Amino acid sequence: MKKAWIIVLLVIAALALWLKSSYNGLLPLDENVKEKWANVQAQYKRRAELIPNLVETVKGAANFETKTLTEVMEARAKATQMVIDPTNLTVEKMKEFQAAQGQLSMAMGRLMAVSENYPQLKANQNFLDLQAELSGTGNRITAAIKDYNESVKEYNISVRRFPVNMLAGMFNMSARPAFEADPEAQKNPKVSF
Repeated sequence: MKKAWIIVLLVIAALALWLKSSYNGLLPLDENVKEKWANVQAQYKRRAELIPNLVETVKGAANFETKTLTEVMEARAKATQMVIDPTNLTVEKMKEFQAAQGQLSMAMGRLMAVSENYPQLKANQNFLDLQAELSGTGNRITAAIKDYNESVKEYNISVRRFPVNMLAGMFNMSARPAFEADPEAQKNPKVSF
């Protein structure tokens, strides 16, 4: 009888150690996803902060189409209003965020395409500097999205792997959505003169 109790206690102790180890293994992965998402949002915020300077430079250097500038500022306003809590990343919220950022990217693409018709603007050093900053920020956004998606992949594999998936389900740790390009943002901007 004593041996049976010892075996039961050992099984319970082993199960408790496994639960602790598995849960503690998921926590850093979860925090990593949150950190990487914050980095994505920070880069998009950086881009949004550069846009008013670019718009003012364009206004000052050229008799620019007001409609294009208005579209850029409206898209920027919509994109900056869309913030997602990293603890509540859902596919729907991610799509909304991507759509807002995609609209801003398309508006910026139109702005850059139209700016080609203004030689005085292309010669303006402030405009060239801001254009380089935006290009660099675009690269940072791409890198941040790549890092985020890699952390999501690692996390999702962990929370879906058996038997950890049962533990993850008990603590509401579900798979997170990856960041995918908005199909609209992949289209070339339409520019007419």
